[in-house]
Amino acid sequence: MPPRVPLLSSLRALNGLSNVQECISRIPTFIIGQGCTASPSAQICRTFASTSVDQASTVQQKRRHRDPYALAQARARKAANISRQQVLEQERSAALGDPVRGINTPFVQSFETAIPPTPTASSTSDTHTATRNESSSPKRSPSGPNAQTEEYKNFFLTQREIKEASVRSEQLTASVADQDFFETNDPEEKQRRDQERQQSEQERKQKHATATEALNRIVSLSNGSSKDRLRVNIQRCVDAFGRHQTDKKLPSKPPVAESILLKNPSANTQKVERAGPDTGSSEVQIAILTAKIKTVADFLESRGRPDKINKRNLTILVHKRQKLLQYLRRKERGGPRWQHLIETLGLTEGTWKGEISLR
Repeated sequence: MPPRVPLLSSLRALNGLSNVQECISRIPTFIIGQGCTASPSAQICRTFASTSVDQASTVQQKRRHRDPYALAQARARKAANISRQQVLEQERSAALGDPVRGINTPFVQSFETAIPPTPTASSTSDTHTATRNESSSPKRSPSGPNAQTEEYKNFFLTQREIKEASVRSEQLTASVADQDFFETNDPEEKQRRDQERQQSEQERKQKHATATEALNRIVSLSNGSSKDRLRVNIQRCVDAFGRHQTDKKLPSKPPVAESILLKNPSANTQKVERAGPDTGSSEVQIAILTAKIKTVADFLESRGRPDKINKRNLTILVHKRQKLLQYLRRKERGGPRWQHLIETLGLTEGTWKGEISLR
């Protein structure tokens, strides 16, 4: 009968060892030290001690990753997830619209050239019908807009200032030879002088027309940079959506109810008259953000694909516009200002509803 092994004392001796592998490797030593001979059970202990648990698990993981059936299942799950994401994105875009661009309206299309769209004859009475009928206006030539008909000019100039400068330059360049200081009775000499005067006048007018056309092309926005067009687009948004202009066209809010006045007398506060143009209302800020979003989105779509900084800027602008749209929708409750803004800028529900994620 083999001797009994005091297992409890052996475990107590192994308690001070921190490494598991070292504990397992020393189990046969303690057993032999207590009087156990090198039996087959001791050899099994040594074999078990020489095998690493981490190594066995690593081998199993490698076998699992090399299994073609498991790899095929992983690829199928990934393809199913990607296809489902595409379907959900298409459903969202169909139901809510594009959260970045929305609907391409004539006013938004004019941000590319910073030239207001030409309104039709039937659109002078109503603001909402003007937005719908502007799509039927004739398209501009691909060579660029006419510099004579532009309402906004570059370098902070106006059309009136350019006309005044043109008239003044024409007066200064008038020929002194128009006054005939020499009197003569010779009809041939008079005829020769009249022909010279007419020829010089035609040359002067031709040079003045050339100089005026050159000046108009220099200050034209079609030859300006994107920063110049963005600056003019911001001014256009202020003129189109500022309350100093829309208060004259759109109906005002209904008066406060008497029941609300009784509960809250301070609700009937009189509004202070504006000292200048409206540049900070929600409508103006939303329109300015839409102009900036279109500029950045066009850049990223054409030549700025690896530009990660502008991708982040686009995300910030879109979410900032979403917050302003939610605020304006809550305050106006679908009123005329809200409808005018949405129809003019072509904003859909995807620009303010739900969570917007740009990839």
